[in-house]
Amino acid sequence: MDESPERLPISQWAEDDRPREKLVKNGKNSLSDAELLAILLRSGSREKSAVELARSMLQKCGNNLIQLSRQSVGDLMKFKGVGEAKALSIVAALELGLRRRHAEVQVKQLVGSSKDAFELFYPFLTDNRYETFWVLFMNRSNCKLAVQQISEGGQAGTVADPKKIFKMALEHNASSMILCHNHPSGNLKPSEADVKLTRKLKEAGQMMDLPVLDHLIIGDEKYYSFADEGML
Repeated sequence: MDESPERLPISQWAEDDRPREKLVKNGKNSLSDAELLAILLRSGSREKSAVELARSMLQKCGNNLIQLSRQSVGDLMKFKGVGEAKALSIVAALELGLRRRHAEVQVKQLVGSSKDAFELFYPFLTDNRYETFWVLFMNRSNCKLAVQQISEGGQAGTVADPKKIFKMALEHNASSMILCHNHPSGNLKPSEADVKLTRKLKEAGQMMDLPVLDHLIIGDEKYYSFADEGML
C-alpha cells in the first residue's frame, strides 16, 4: 500500500499537495483551513506532518477558527510540535485577520441594518470569554460616532448602568444608540433580564429624545436582533 502523503515530509509530497506551492499555483482560496495553518506552522513533529498537526489542532477546537483564536500561546504549546515561536505566529495571524475585518468595517460608517451594527460590534466581542456590554452611538444620519464598552461581567452576565450609558451618549452628542452584549455560551436567546433592561433603556431614551434603535446579542459569528424580532 502506498504511504499517505501526510506521513511523508512535505518536501516529498506531490507539488499539488504542498500547501505553499498550492498557494502560489492556485491561490489562497484553494487551501483548506488546515493547509493555511500548516503554512504558519512550517513544520510538524516526528509523528505528524505540518498539515496533520494543523488538522489535529483544528479538531481539538471543533474545526472552528473562532475557538482556535481564543487559545492562548500556552494553550497552543500543549500540542506536540508547537513551540512558542509557532504559537506566537498563529496568535498573531488570527489577530491580524480580525483587525482586517474591523478595518474594512470602518470604511462604511452608515448603520442601516442590524447586520451593519453586528459588523461594527463583532471585532470587540468575538474572543471574549466573559459577558460584556457595549453601545454604538450614532448621529442623526445613523452614522457611527463611537463604540464604547459599558461593563464586563462573568460568564453568566454583566450589569449595564443606564446612567453611564446616557452620560456617554451626551458626551458624544449622540442622537441614537444601539445596545449590544455577548453570550459566551453561544446561546442567542435573550434572558428575562435582557428583555427588562432593553425595555428600561428604551423608555429612558424616549424620555430623553435619544432613541434605542436595537439591542444585539452576539454568540460566535451569529447574532439576535431585538428590532428584527419585534422585541423592541
